[in-house]
Amino acid sequence: MFELGTDGPLVILAGIDGSESSMRAGAYAAGLARRQGAKLVLAYFRPLGMGNPQAGAAMAQLGLENAADLERQIRDGVERVPPGQRVRWEFYTAEGDPYRGLIELADRIRADAVVIGASESAGHRFLGSVAVRLVKAGRWPVTVVP
Repeated sequence: MFELGTDGPLVILAGIDGSESSMRAGAYAAGLARRQGAKLVLAYFRPLGMGNPQAGAAMAQLGLENAADLERQIRDGVERVPPGQRVRWEFYTAEGDPYRGLIELADRIRADAVVIGASESAGHRFLGSVAVRLVKAGRWPVTVVP
């Protein structure tokens, strides 16, 4: 049963990757969490290291650096918000496919809503973006932010 006895989301999951649309999605999710009194979980999934070991190690290191930079940006943003208007938030990062990662994390944290930025990649017209795949999964309300 979907209804958990509330009039709005208690936990909002937002997928971010540093792109403009994902950062707008994070900001939108933060505003929604503030208005609803919900907890905000921001998630970044680092790309899997593939190919030769050196390239894989370099890609893994870059993913860790991106995750650290995203968390710093979030903390800086939170510091600019007046204390009475701040939301409860967590930052989650792991290596793996963003679609699978978001689904597993949403289930684990019992997310009531998912917010994600629209894809900026032309290749997703053929393969399907993470946002489109989440909407098609039909497991949570999904907001796609342009």
